[in-house]
Amino acid sequence: MTNEEEAAPMRVFVKSGCPWCTDAVRYLRKEGYVFQEIDVLRDGAAFDEMIALSGQSLAPTMDVAGTVLADFGVDELEEFLAAHRITPEMTQ
Repeated sequence: MTNEEEAAPMRVFVKSGCPWCTDAVRYLRKEGYVFQEIDVLRDGAAFDEMIALSGQSLAPTMDVAGTVLADFGVDELEEFLAAHRITPEMTQ
C-alpha cells in the first residue's frame, strides 16, 4: 500500500479473551489507527470470512484492503505495518 492509494478500511478479527488480540487492539488504538474490531466468537459469518481471508482460524487476523496478517503479536504487527507502509493517516 502506498500513500497515493485511497484510505482503506482496516479490519481486525479478534476473539474475546485472547491476550494477543487485546495487545493488538491496544497497540493500534495507541498509535491512532482507525479500524473495525470484529469478534469472531460472536459472529459466525465473520469467523468464516476470517478463515476464507487468511486460510486459518487463529486470531488476531488483520485485513487492510486485501492485505492480510494472520495470527500475530505486536512485533509482527509493527513489521507488517512498516513493510506495507500503512500509517494511521491512511485509516482515517
